[in-house]
Amino acid sequence: MSSPASAKPFGPGRWTLKAVRELFDRPLLDLVFEAARVYREHHARQEVQLCTLLSVKTGACPEDCGYCPQSAHHDSPVKPQKLMEPREVLERAREAREAGSTRFCMGAAWREVKDGPDFERVLEMVRGVRALGLEACCTLGMLTEEQARRLKEAGLSAYNHNLDSSEDFYGSIISTRTYEERLQTLQNVARAGIAACCGGIIGMGESVEDRATLLCTLANLDSPPESVPINALVAAPGTPLEGKPPVDPFELVRMIAAARVLFPRAKVRLSAGRLSLSPEAQALCFMAGADSIFTGEKLLTTPNPSWESDRALLKTLGLTPLEPEAGAATAGSCRHALKD
Repeated sequence: MSSPASAKPFGPGRWTLKAVRELFDRPLLDLVFEAARVYREHHARQEVQLCTLLSVKTGACPEDCGYCPQSAHHDSPVKPQKLMEPREVLERAREAREAGSTRFCMGAAWREVKDGPDFERVLEMVRGVRALGLEACCTLGMLTEEQARRLKEAGLSAYNHNLDSSEDFYGSIISTRTYEERLQTLQNVARAGIAACCGGIIGMGESVEDRATLLCTLANLDSPPESVPINALVAAPGTPLEGKPPVDPFELVRMIAAARVLFPRAKVRLSAGRLSLSPEAQALCFMAGADSIFTGEKLLTTPNPSWESDRALLKTLGLTPLEPEAGAATAGSCRHALKD
């Protein structure tokens, strides 16, 4: 298996794959206890950031990601929709803010950003979301350094660009882009001074070694992500992975706990797949260090718990939603204290 250090851009080895794998191999409750300790050491209050993710351009994507119902390569029920108008997006952002979200993420099913009217429209969306006092995040595919700079000037708080899995497993689920291209976009984002939101998906058929390698890769980037979304595969109809069994909730808890230990100050986002989790399983994820969720009925095109059920769960667990003012004030400012 290739080492994470074989790809760029990486800083000096902060974590070895052996050390990360040893973390994964701990007894689950020991790992959760350690993750909870790390969280409380670096965070004064147990707050949960509520985020909203909107698909601003849906479907007809030229990429062939095996998990994604928006790919033009798959016969899924998702119907393509053109890029939304900024006024429509900002109305949805206002609704999200009123419901308690402090970060609003806009996703477009593109392979890469192309300069022109559509990109100008996205920049307008970013400026509008920031004017509402929300953190603004985008996930638009691959970016050049100049495009990242323009997003930064528009006020973008963070850019989501997941690595999905390990470099070795990546080719099993995607053939239309390379791992190196993903890393290059992350580098362009970092050079522009934008915080990265970068994580992965479990349940695609990858091994525990692949999961450990993904987190090790992220931890050793020169600019590690300010937030790490951990997704459980939602086996979408019409995709090559539609027959995959549901992720074992304990495996999701293990992934979140390992991420928390590796990224003490980051937001560890309990992302796709929550609809299949019991309240008890979600509680264990929060205990293991998850401190952010995506709210609203959909994550792009994937079903998600309702606002009402999320509010009820947080109240039951005694978790405090991050206040909008605090979210806006700290946008993009989070960095990590990693082990030597």
